[in-house]
Amino acid sequence: MRKCAIQLGYREEYTAHIQDKYGVIKDRNSLPGEKVILDSRYTKLIIVKETRARTERQHEIMASGQRHAEIMYEQERSLTIGDLFAADEKGKTPRIAVLLGAAGIGKTLTAKKIMVDWAAGKLYNEKFDYVFYINCREVNFDTEQGSVADLMLRNCPDRHAPIEAMLGNPERLLFIIDGFDELRFSLAQPEESLCSDPWEKKPMEIVLSSLVKKKVLGKCSLLITTRPAAVEELGQCLHNERYAEILGFSETERREYFDKYFGDEEKARKAWNFVKANEMLFTMCFVPIVCWIVCTVIKQQMDEGEELAQTSTTVTGVYLLYLYNLLRDPRSKSKQLLQTNLKGLCSLAADGVCRQKILFEAEELKKHGLDTSDSLFLNENLFHKSTDCECLYSFIHLSFQEFFAALFYALEEEAAAVDKGSGNDIKALAALQRSDFSSPVEELDQLEDFHCLYEIQEEKFVQSALSHLTAVNLISHTFTQMDQEVLAFCVRNCHQLESLLLEACEFRYEGLNEDVSRSPKQPPLKEKTHSSIYLLCRALKDPRCNVKKLRLRRCLLTPACCGDLAAALSTSPSLTELDLRGNRDLRADGVRLLCEGLRHPSCKVQTLR
Repeated sequence: MRKCAIQLGYREEYTAHIQDKYGVIKDRNSLPGEKVILDSRYTKLIIVKETRARTERQHEIMASGQRHAEIMYEQERSLTIGDLFAADEKGKTPRIAVLLGAAGIGKTLTAKKIMVDWAAGKLYNEKFDYVFYINCREVNFDTEQGSVADLMLRNCPDRHAPIEAMLGNPERLLFIIDGFDELRFSLAQPEESLCSDPWEKKPMEIVLSSLVKKKVLGKCSLLITTRPAAVEELGQCLHNERYAEILGFSETERREYFDKYFGDEEKARKAWNFVKANEMLFTMCFVPIVCWIVCTVIKQQMDEGEELAQTSTTVTGVYLLYLYNLLRDPRSKSKQLLQTNLKGLCSLAADGVCRQKILFEAEELKKHGLDTSDSLFLNENLFHKSTDCECLYSFIHLSFQEFFAALFYALEEEAAAVDKGSGNDIKALAALQRSDFSSPVEELDQLEDFHCLYEIQEEKFVQSALSHLTAVNLISHTFTQMDQEVLAFCVRNCHQLESLLLEACEFRYEGLNEDVSRSPKQPPLKEKTHSSIYLLCRALKDPRCNVKKLRLRRCLLTPACCGDLAAALSTSPSLTELDLRGNRDLRADGVRLLCEGLRHPSCKVQTLR
C-alpha cells in the first residue's frame, strides 16, 4: 500500500517533468533560448494502418496540386495516435506498434506529442502508468554499459525515481523508441547475450535488442518510429506488431499549420494564398519539414517588409533547403548517407525518369550503388502480390525524383551527359544547371521550359537562353497563378519576343475579386482586386518587354480583365497589335475600359481585332 502511495505521488512529479521537457521544441533556425510550445505548432497528420495498393501509391507519388490534396483527403483508413494501441476488430490489443514515415514527415514530433498528451492526461492514461522516450540517435553515443532501468531513469527528473515500483507492473509501461533507422548497430545480437533482468548492465545494443525482442519486460508495450527502409530488419525482431504509416498533412491540416506558424490571421492567409498559387509548393507542403521551410522563408520576407516573391520560394530552392535541414546535424546518420549515396540517388532518379518509372526493385537500387537499408529520401512500399508481398521503392514524390534526376546531369563532368535525357523537362532543367548552356529553348513545350528557366532565377542567364525566341504560342492551356508568374518572368526577360499568342486559354488567380469599375487612370489595384490576367499585364507594362503582337483569342476574358489590359495598353512601350476575338463576356463595362486604354496618348496599338 505504501509502495503504491509513493508511486502515485511520484507519478505526478514525473508527468509534470515530462510536460516541461517535451512541451517545448526548438526550430532548426532558432537562436539560443528560443523555443516554441509544441501544442501551438503540432498539427494532426494523416496516419493509415493498412498496406496500400500499388496503384494507389503510384497515384499519390505522381499527383500534384489539388488532385494530390484530394488523394490525401480520400484516405478512409485514417487513424489517430490514440488508435495505435486500440483493440482490433477481433478484440486483440497490440503490445507493439510501429509508426512508419519518410524523412521529415513528423515521426519525432508525433512521438513527443504522445509524451506530452499522456503526461497531460489526454492520452493512454487508462493503459499506461508511465511512458518513457528513447532517442536512438542518442543511444548511438552510449559507450558505457547500461540497463533498461537506466533508460527509464534518463526520463526522470532525478536519480531517486521508484524504478523498482514501476517495474512491478510492466504491462502498464510504454517505451517509445524513436528513430530506429538511425541506429548504427544491428539488433541481430546472439540470443545467449540478451538480458532478461531490467537491472542487468550490458552494452546498449544488447539492452535495446533485449527490449525490442521482449526478452526483458515481455509484458510492456513498445511504440517504434522508423523510416520504411528499416522495416525489414525491425520486423525480424518483432511478433504480433501493428504497423501504421504517417502520410503527412491533408490540405486542411496544411492550412492549420500556416495559421499556427504565423499566429496572425492576415499573415497566414496571405502566405497560404501565395503557396496555394504555386502548385508544386502546395503539393510538397504535405511534408511537415517542407511546410516549415516554406513558412520560414515567407515569414522572413514579411518581417523584412518585402513583397512575397516567387524568387525565394522556387521548388528547387525549397528542396535544397529541405536536404540542408535534414543533413545539417553532424551527428546524424543522414549526413553520412547522403555523402555516400548522392550519386546513386541521382543516377537512380535519372534512370527512372528516362524509363518513365517511379517504383524500383531492390536490385535496381543495388545497381546504382544504393543499400536498401540506407535508402535515405526513398520510401519503402510493401505491396500485396498473389499470396506474397513485394517490396518496391519510390521517391517521396515524383517532383523529388525529377529534382535528383536534374542533379544527376548537373553533377556530370562532361557536357555530353545532358544529351542522355529523354527530351523532357528534366533534360531542360539539367541543362539549365550548367553555366556553359547557351543554345535556344526548344519549342516543344515552351511553358515547361519556362518553368525550368524560372527555377534558375538568374536573369542574365535566362535572357541568354531566350535570346533567339521571337514568338510564344500556347493553345488550350489552363494557367495557374504559378504558370502566370513563370510566363510573366520569361516575357520580361525575353528581349527578342515580338509575338505572344494565347488561344483558348483560361487564367486562374487566387483571391480574385473582380472590380469592373476601375479605369486605367485610377491607382493600381490592391492584391485582392486583381483580375485573372493581372500578372501578364504587369509584364507587358515592363520597360524591358518588347512584345508587339498580343493574341488573347477565346480566353474567357471578363470585364475586369479589360481594366488591367487597358492599363497595359496605355503603358506598353511596344504593343502595336491586339487580337481579342472570341471573348464574348466583355460586356459594355469591359469595352468602355478597353476604349479608355486605347484612347490614352501613350497607347501605340494600331491594329485591333
